Amino acid sequence: MTRDLDIAVVGGGAFGTTLASLLAETGRKVVLWVREEGLARAIHRRHVNDRYLPGVRLPRGLRATSDLHGLVPRAPVVLIVVPSEYFRGVARAVGEVLEGDQVLVHATKGIEVATFRRMSEVLREETCALKVGVLSGPNLSGEIMAGKPAGAVIASRYDEVVAAVQALFNGSRLRTYGGRDVVGVEVGGAFKNIIALAAGAVDALGMGDNAKALLLTRGLGEMARFGAALGADVVTFLGLAGLGDLLATCASPLSRNHRFGERLAAGETPERIKADMTSVAEGVPTTAAVYRQAVALGLDLHIVRAVHAVLYEGWTVPDALAWLQSNPAGHDVEALRFR
Repeated sequence: MTRDLDIAVVGGGAFGTTLASLLAETGRKVVLWVREEGLARAIHRRHVNDRYLPGVRLPRGLRATSDLHGLVPRAPVVLIVVPSEYFRGVARAVGEVLEGDQVLVHATKGIEVATFRRMSEVLREETCALKVGVLSGPNLSGEIMAGKPAGAVIASRYDEVVAAVQALFNGSRLRTYGGRDVVGVEVGGAFKNIIALAAGAVDALGMGDNAKALLLTRGLGEMARFGAALGADVVTFLGLAGLGDLLATCASPLSRNHRFGERLAAGETPERIKADMTSVAEGVPTTAAVYRQAVALGLDLHIVRAVHAVLYEGWTVPDALAWLQSNPAGHDVEALRFR
C-alpha cells in the first residue's frame, strides 16, 4: 500500500485527538483511528469529538477512520494513544499489518496490570517493530486545545525514532525533547498518576500547600526508587516525564486523576467514580500494577500502599492519611542517589 500519510494516530480519546489535532494544524498528513464509525464521521465531517473533547472545534484538516488495518500501512510513523487496559489488543491488531521499517511510538501513561509490562514491552511482544519509542510529559489536553504551549519528551534507543517524531511536531505548540531512557519515561508517565490521585484528595481536604509539597516530593522519591529497580536512570525523573508531568497532573483540575482523588476524599467509592467518567483515570489500574510489582521487588512505597488501600482494600481517605502520618520518617533524598 502507498504511504500517503506522514503519521497515523491510533486512539481517539482526549489526548490522541489532541496530538492528531496539533499535527493537522501544522499541515501534517494525519489520520486518526477511532473504534466507533459514528465518532469517525463526527470528526471527519463535523470536526468535533464531543465524547472526549466537548465544545472543542477540531482542525478542518484532521481526518478520522474506524478502519485500523487500512490505516496503519499508510504511514511511516504510527502513534498509539489508547488506555493501558486496551493497549495489548490494539497493539496486536496493529501488529497484524505493521511492517518492520515503520516507526512505532506510544503515548499511553500506564502499566499492564496482569503482567507488569510497560507499553513499549507490549509493542515488542505484539508487533514486529524494532524502532519503538514513547512520548510523555506534562500534556493536559484541555490546555493544549485552548491554544496553550506544552512540552514532552520522546524517548527511544533509536535516534531515528526521536528525530522522526520531533520533525513531525516541529512548529506546533508541543515542544518535543529527546531522550534514550525509555524505562524512565514510561515509569514517570505512569507513576505520577498514582501521586495525582493522592494530590486530589489532599486538595479536596484543604490540607494546604505544605502538605501538597510533602506529598509531591515524597512521591517523586517513590517514583525514583521504583524506576531505579527497573533499570531507569533517576535523572530522567527530574525532567518532563517525571517532575514536569508530576507538577502538572497534581496541580490541575483538568487532570482526570486529580479529580478522581477529589471525589475519593468526598467519600465516593472508586466504582461510582469510574462509572461516571467518560475517560479512563490511568492512576487507578496503574496503582494495582505498581503495588503488586513493588511487593514482588521488595520495595516499601508508602504512598502507593496508601492509595492502593483506598482503591482496592476499603480504606477511607482519612484512614490512609492517618496511616501515612504514623509511619516513621526516613532520609530525605536517598532515592535520588540511586543509579
